[in-house]
Amino acid sequence: MGKRKKEKKISAKALRYAKFQKDKPATVDIAMPDLNEEQNKQKQADQDRIDRFLKQNRNPPTKEISERRMRSKR
Repeated sequence: MGKRKKEKKISAKALRYAKFQKDKPATVDIAMPDLNEEQNKQKQADQDRIDRFLKQNRNPPTKEISERRMRSKR
C-alpha cells in the first residue's frame, strides 16, 4: 500500500497577491568600484592602521582572572 501524494493547497489570499511578488535573483553580483592610485594608497594605509591597532590593543584579562593567576603563581 503506497501513500498517495496530496496536492499542496494554495490559499485564495496567496493566489490573489501572487501577482505583486517579484522574482528575486538567487545570487547577488557585487563588484567593487575601481579605485585610482591615490585611493588604493589610502585604503592600504587605513588597513595597516587597523591591523596595527588590533594587534597592539588587545582586551586585558578581567580583574578576577589576573588575581587568580597571581594566586596560582605563589
